Amino acid sequence: MNSLIATSHLQLASFALGTIGWILCTVSMGLVEWRVWHVDNTTIISSGIAWVGIWKVCFISYNHVSPGYEEQFCHKFSGYDSSIPGEIYAAQGLLVIAMVTGLLGLTATIYALRNISMGISRKTSITRFFLVGGCFYVCAGLCVLIPVSHNFYSVTHNQSIAFPPSYLMPSSPVAQEAGAAIPIGIIAAILLLLSGTFSLSYRFPVTTNT
Repeated sequence: MNSLIATSHLQLASFALGTIGWILCTVSMGLVEWRVWHVDNTTIISSGIAWVGIWKVCFISYNHVSPGYEEQFCHKFSGYDSSIPGEIYAAQGLLVIAMVTGLLGLTATIYALRNISMGISRKTSITRFFLVGGCFYVCAGLCVLIPVSHNFYSVTHNQSIAFPPSYLMPSSPVAQEAGAAIPIGIIAAILLLLSGTFSLSYRFPVTTNT
């Protein structure tokens, strides 16, 4: 048992990093601040700033309901808005996959660590679950990295989105910058990929009887 514990330090770190990465992935997915648009027409968007996320767009308006009253107006993306770029819906799907596969990776790692802590020395009960967990972590990390990288590329190239009139959004901003969700997503992707690497690096001690 001592040899099993001695060879699983990286896998314990993998579990810790995977847990933090999964939490950050979930936080990033829920934030609307993916792309921060600066607009020059403040008739509707009173603050001149709009937030474009992967689920909805939001902005502050003083006139949308009644003049003199401040309101945060949000419009959720729906599946039948053909004008919304397909990469937004792809990002939604990839981040949901990342959340599910990350959770599966944590489950597999917990099971393998449980077997080690209980002194179960069957090779397949440990190595196989670290391998499965590592694959899930890597998959989750890539699923986070793809939409985060694409949104960052869109920000740096000031790409526009042709919103329908009901969104009350201009088709293009004067300028835009990366919102809080992008750096959080980058950190989540790095942690999940590191977690997967550590989990996949496990080697069962050859001195232990199997």
